[in-house]
Amino acid sequence: MSFFDSLGSTMPQNGMQNILQRFQQFQRTFTGNPQQQVQQLLNSGKVTQQQYQQAVQMAQQLQRMMGGK
Repeated sequence: MSFFDSLGSTMPQNGMQNILQRFQQFQRTFTGNPQQQVQQLLNSGKVTQQQYQQAVQMAQQLQRMMGGK
């Protein structure tokens, strides 16, 4: 299951806590090379470049909120 699939087609209504719970679930079940997985999603058309960029921006925001660089 990809991270995009785990989030569903729309953002959850329960806010940040729901997103973090879903990410933790995804993190526990993910296997493989993340870069390869993302490239396959882009190549297959399951994820657009715009969706990818949005996910990158969300990840960067979460990282800053959690005290990352």
